[in-house]
Amino acid sequence: MNFVITMPIKYIGRTTTFRGKSLWEIVGNLKDFGVGRMVVRSNLERYPEPSYMRVVKVEAVAKNEGIRRVQVWVEKVFRGRKYPNPIKIFLASYKKDYRLIPKDEEEVYAKGTKPAESSSYEDRILPPTLPMPPLIVELNKAILLRKGIVKEVETTLPLEIQQGQANRARVADSAEKATVKIGQVACERLYEGIK
Repeated sequence: MNFVITMPIKYIGRTTTFRGKSLWEIVGNLKDFGVGRMVVRSNLERYPEPSYMRVVKVEAVAKNEGIRRVQVWVEKVFRGRKYPNPIKIFLASYKKDYRLIPKDEEEVYAKGTKPAESSSYEDRILPPTLPMPPLIVELNKAILLRKGIVKEVETTLPLEIQQGQANRARVADSAEKATVKIGQVACERLYEGIK
């Protein structure tokens, strides 16, 4: 009698969500290196709004470190909002995460895209201050008590945000009301019994 023992397969290491080809594989096989064609990254397909890139210019780069990269300038649309200026893709061009949109599907895929001046979602207005984490407040109180200073401890922090092409949020002025609440408790039961 022959017995076959099968071992379960166990994968070790980091998994990836990439699906598709590298940008070099796509543009290298197209006429005029794909200028005018539409490419999409698979990690951007999770959004309900259209997210894609239209190739404007392509430049080949010498192969280095065994990785084949290419410089591609694209008109980027992220979540239905078109960026005002072309964007260069170089460092991420080797990732096998790009997919070419067929010409007959381009018009349907791009449906819902807004020009750069407007956005597909409203501007978010954030409050000018954030509540300080409770542990930091208690630590500040303890430090002041140890130094012998008796005064009220500040419990808010001024909010500063970094502006970017994909970031449409801004801090509210003194006359405006914030449309986004920050510091809201996500799970009330975690705070039960706390003074």
